[in-house]
Amino acid sequence: MTSINSCHRFATYIDRFYNGQSLLPDNPDNVKEVVGILDSYGYVLDAYQINLQHIADREFLTIFPFFKYFNNKVSFNQLVEHLSHDRINYEYAEYCMKVMLWHGGGKLEHYIESSEFRELIEPAIQAKIKGNPAIRLLHRLFPEFLPEQVRQSVYYNALGQFWEVMSDIFLTLARAYEQGKVTNIPEVVDWIKVGLVAAAGNPITYAVEIDDRSYDILPKSAELTFLMDVAVPYVEAIFFRGTPFLGVVSYNAQAHQIPVPQADFTYGALYADALPIGGAGIPPTLLMQDMRHYIPPYLHEMYQNTKRQEDDLLVKICLSFQKSMYCVTSATILGLAPHHLDSQDPREKSVNMAYFEGWMDRLLTSQLPNIQG
Repeated sequence: MTSINSCHRFATYIDRFYNGQSLLPDNPDNVKEVVGILDSYGYVLDAYQINLQHIADREFLTIFPFFKYFNNKVSFNQLVEHLSHDRINYEYAEYCMKVMLWHGGGKLEHYIESSEFRELIEPAIQAKIKGNPAIRLLHRLFPEFLPEQVRQSVYYNALGQFWEVMSDIFLTLARAYEQGKVTNIPEVVDWIKVGLVAAAGNPITYAVEIDDRSYDILPKSAELTFLMDVAVPYVEAIFFRGTPFLGVVSYNAQAHQIPVPQADFTYGALYADALPIGGAGIPPTLLMQDMRHYIPPYLHEMYQNTKRQEDDLLVKICLSFQKSMYCVTSATILGLAPHHLDSQDPREKSVNMAYFEGWMDRLLTSQLPNIQG
């Protein structure tokens, strides 16, 4: 099956969708690279989501959460590991959470900015601060401070719920590959798409326990769901927009290197240059350092069989990760298509084409042409 004609600069990629392919070319090396890095990423995401949900649940309105990265298991050995950085870099998970909070999007953002949300969370705030006169005074003097901390807790929890699902998708994908059930890139994309669709309607809810009483923060009545209210805003914030990294672009307003509108940001995973990975001020360096601990043997061997072997390991991991994110993006694009690709209805074909061209417009300045090997 081929697509209807398109004069878009990236029309060849649209044709791939109509022919059962993806943004990433299908070859054995790409399959091994993508599945291997997603296997590693799955283990890291599992650790991230546990910590994010721990912070949301156990560090709710804790003004100075000194031990938030310890998952309620503080010991001398953990302190040594933490101070020596022999640990998972949970800071990267928080970076992603804050990027999502800043960019917003979807019903989740609208709900936490609503008067309904503000009224709902006030009892939880009062219960948490009732024995702390200083914080009670702070709440009276600056009534927006604690609600903003609650909004941040919401994103800790929501991103944790999202990553819990994605971790399972990636880890089961890797096991399927090892068993010979997944053998090519279209099957990788379909595996991810099926997982996203299966979880699409999962409700996103959040409640905290304070003095043996449960307080709803995101009630079921808010009708927030996994795909449209967390997954799509995540793709928008992390894959597309992101944030400019210190030392890579100038923050000087007169230099005009950073767009004023957030919607014009193109600093996400699909656009990033992998070469600065390993440098100071580059948050994804933390993620690459975490993933190197879980690289499967077949991918490690692939890296070893290159000229530099492990001398540029973090850059290699980043390049593999970027390829995998184009597969996730392909799954997202296909999963959100307005009409079935087999449709013969001219109007539905036209709507689909406009939909795909809209996505391609956003990828014009991305790294897409550079991952076609």
